[in-house]
Amino acid sequence: MPLLALPMFAVAAPQDREALAHAGSGSASAALEICYNYGCLSRSEVVFSNGEMARVRELLDSATNAVQERALLGRVVGLMLGWAGERSPIAADRGGNLADDAVHGKMDCIDHSTTTTGLLRLLAEQGWLRFHRVLDPVKRTRGLIFDHFSAQIEEIAPGETTGFAAQAEATTDRLSRRWVVDSWFVDNGQPAPVLALINWQSGEDPDDDRREY
Repeated sequence: MPLLALPMFAVAAPQDREALAHAGSGSASAALEICYNYGCLSRSEVVFSNGEMARVRELLDSATNAVQERALLGRVVGLMLGWAGERSPIAADRGGNLADDAVHGKMDCIDHSTTTTGLLRLLAEQGWLRFHRVLDPVKRTRGLIFDHFSAQIEEIAPGETTGFAAQAEATTDRLSRRWVVDSWFVDNGQPAPVLALINWQSGEDPDDDRREY
């Protein structure tokens, strides 16, 4: 999949929406800008209801360790993209780039990495990620021109604090704690595969036996 530009992403935060309660522990409705039609050609704002955000919080609150939180994040991303599909054309999106090539609402890995990173940052802003921080999207390259992007998280080491992180120095320890949340592989609304970054960089796909779950 030839992709030439790094993705840009944003959590929509309209000034006139009290719905965006980023700092609190509540479950107010929240808005997010998603993108689609390959390369973020099209963008839409979707609003998740109070009930939907409460469901997400309930799921993430049930995690007692990083492994559980990763598994739940894959499920949550699938749920939220499914809800977004009820309010935007991305319901038509199918895993990969072939099954929906001519469909309005299709999403390539730029669209997915951008939108999923926005979702993850929205969750982090709510204070609902306790075992991971959200990083910028990450790229893997096969050959000279075939790039693939994914959203990325990093497990928080003992003694570290939660919150956002810039692209910190890629030490061996940090790389071993990084994971991709790659919703590009699945149809809209399905749980997003969560893969170890090191394995994903080497070409791992969701059906590979090396997956943690």
